[in-house]
Order: sequence, then structure tokens, then C-alpha cells
Amino acid sequence: MKILVLNSGSSSLKYQVIDMNTEERLVKGYFERIGQQNSFLTHNVNGIKHKFEKHVENHEQALEFIFDRLTNDHYGVIKSLDELGGIGHRVVQGGEKYSKPVLITDDVIEEIKKCSDLAPLHNPAAILGIQACKKIVPNMPMVAVFDTAFHQTISKERYMYPIPCEYYKKYGVRKYGAHGTSHQYVAYRVAEIMGKDVKDLKIVNCHLGQGASVCAIKNGESVETSMGLTPLGGIPMGTRSGDLDPSVITYIMKKENLTPQEMEDILNKKSGVYGASKGVSVDFRDIENEALAGGTHAQLALDIYHYLTASYVAKCAVAMGGIDVLTFTAGVGEKGPISRKAICNQLEFFGVKIDDEKNKIRGEEVEISAEDSKVKIYVVPTNEELMIARETMKQVERNKGDVENLFQIVVKICQKIEVT
Repeated sequence: MKILVLNSGSSSLKYQVIDMNTEERLVKGYFERIGQQNSFLTHNVNGIKHKFEKHVENHEQALEFIFDRLTNDHYGVIKSLDELGGIGHRVVQGGEKYSKPVLITDDVIEEIKKCSDLAPLHNPAAILGIQACKKIVPNMPMVAVFDTAFHQTISKERYMYPIPCEYYKKYGVRKYGAHGTSHQYVAYRVAEIMGKDVKDLKIVNCHLGQGASVCAIKNGESVETSMGLTPLGGIPMGTRSGDLDPSVITYIMKKENLTPQEMEDILNKKSGVYGASKGVSVDFRDIENEALAGGTHAQLALDIYHYLTASYVAKCAVAMGGIDVLTFTAGVGEKGPISRKAICNQLEFFGVKIDDEKNKIRGEEVEISAEDSKVKIYVVPTNEELMIARETMKQVERNKGDVENLFQIVVKICQKIEVT
């Protein structure tokens, strides 16, 4: 079975086709600037990158062009769309309703819409991708795989906020977390690398990229995570603030006479290491270079980031009553030896000790802990697309089984009716 994985942004579409017989990625691509001038597609097959400048007005037109590339004699990986067994969609927020992936129906789409206030940058974009698929391939089974689902195992005292409980009852205000697909993949993968059962490990995974979160995984389940009600909470990120004293928000709003939307834009798009570095960059490499050149704001931004990330690792260890493994993943986690070292150095009292030579690697799956480290440290490149493809295949096959069982029941009923 071949599965198409889609990750829809408000003006972009990322995709992969994965052959589930071998779990080999056949193609990956990225359609950018949808609905804007100079929109283009980058389509990567067999390590060869093809770029197509193509103006498209919406996700439907973009998807049609992508499908044309997928089945093209020169750039394609399938002869027809009939080779696809299903489409897996990354959806950030599923609320409390979804604790696992689900086949997409009209009711599911409505539930995703209801959760849009909790992921305003992500859920509406996911719906655009889903609706585009419904129009082009209406009979193709589609599965929603939620970033929040993995965190539905977090206990109530950890996901509830100490505010009037009426807001939870009325609006669902609680911690939901995100990056669940990545945290789950890395936890199970590092257990496999170590030759252990994931249920026997206490793992803290640091998903550090433009979006970032830390997760405590015990018995293979999420028991604590840094992101909160929305993907804005937790540790600082590229442009997102992470956790703040709530009064900071209302204080600035009053002083600057800001609307809630204006304040939300500041926290989402102008804060994090970008804001703390005084606008140096959203790219950690640029900030590191500026810091090495003596930039005090850049260095301060990194210091804040490393301290708060290490602090949340410690919090996750408290949630599990210890820590066996510390993993790093995503852009900064996989390719940022400076950040990995700075975070680990602040955790030496936990028995975390990094090997400086091993830590020089970038983007490789490897252990980087020192021999005398009490906590194993690994870099594990994440593979959210593969996790989405696996979950999509499970749901599609389960649905086929249910349909087959229903058919057999109907046949038996009809046979009994004929006999009588």
C-alpha cells in the first residue's frame, strides 16, 4: 500500500508518498506561496530536486498540479492515483474528542473547525487541504492524525489550569500539547535503538525547531508536555514567546493600547528568540553566528532559550520520578550541537553528561552521551510523516475489515431470509 501524507499550511502544501511495504519514501515536495505571486513547487524524487514555477489560486489547484507530478512519466512515482491506499492529513488540534487518528468524515471536519480557535494558524489550513482532496479524489479514504492525540494520556492535575473551572466546561481551556506525532515516533525509535521496551523507559524528548516542545514519556505514553492550550505555550521558539507571567500580556496591552489580535500577533510572530535577540533572525544559525561575533542580544536570546528548555526537561523528570533517556529532534535538536551542549550542561546535576566529540554530529541518529553519563542522550531525527502514514494505513485497513465484516453479516442475514 502507498500512502500520501499531506501537511497543509495557509499558503503551502508539504507532501510525501510512502510505500508501506518497505516504509520507503518515494517522493517529497513542497508547494509554496499558494494564492500569491511567484508560487512554485519543489518536487524531490530519487534525490533529484525539480522546481516548477506555477501560479495557483488555492489549495485545490495546487493539489491538482501535485497529483499531475506524482503520475508524470518523468517526475512521477505512481502510474495513477488508484495506487494510493489513502491520504493522511496532519491536524494539529483535535481537542478532547480525539485521542487517536480517525477516518475523515463531514462530522470530523466540523469537529476540526470547532477546534480552530485553539490552533488558529494550523487547523484552518488543514481543512483547506482536506477539502481540496475531497473535491479531487472524493472516494479516497482520508485519515486525520492529530498532534494533540498523543497527549490525551496526561493526567487531569497536569492538564488543568488553576483558573475558574467554568472556563474548562464552557470553552475547553486546558493543556493540550502538540508535536505528539514527533514525540511518539522518537520515543519508540530510541527504545528500538537501545533494544528495550519503550514501556521500561522514562524518556524526555526535546522537539526543538521553529516550533518547539518538550515531552515526558513514561510507559510509552505522554505524561507531561510543555505546550499548553495552544502551540504558543511552553518553551521559547523561533518567533513564539512560550510561557509568560499572564500579567505581562495584559500590562503591555494596556500600555500600548493593543487589541487581543494585535497582542496575539506579537506573541506568535515577533517574540521568542527573534524578539529576545532584537530581531536578529528566526534562524538559530544566524543567532549563534551573531552571538559568536559578540552580539549581546543574540547571546541573551540563546541563554534564555537554553535555560528554559533545561528547566522544562527537569520538570518532565519530576513528572516521571526520574529520567533514563534524553532525546533531541527537529531542526535545532538534530543540527544544533551548541544548543544541545548548553542544555545538557545545565542538567549535569541530574547525571546528564554529554560527549563533546560525539555531539559534533548534525542530523544523524546517534548516541551523544558520555560514558559516565547516568542518563543516555540521543539525537534521533524525527519522522512525523512516517508515523502519519503508519496510522493512516492502520485506519484504512481497519475500515476495510469493518466493511468486510458488515458484508458477511448482511450475506448471512440474506441467506437466513431465503431459507425461511
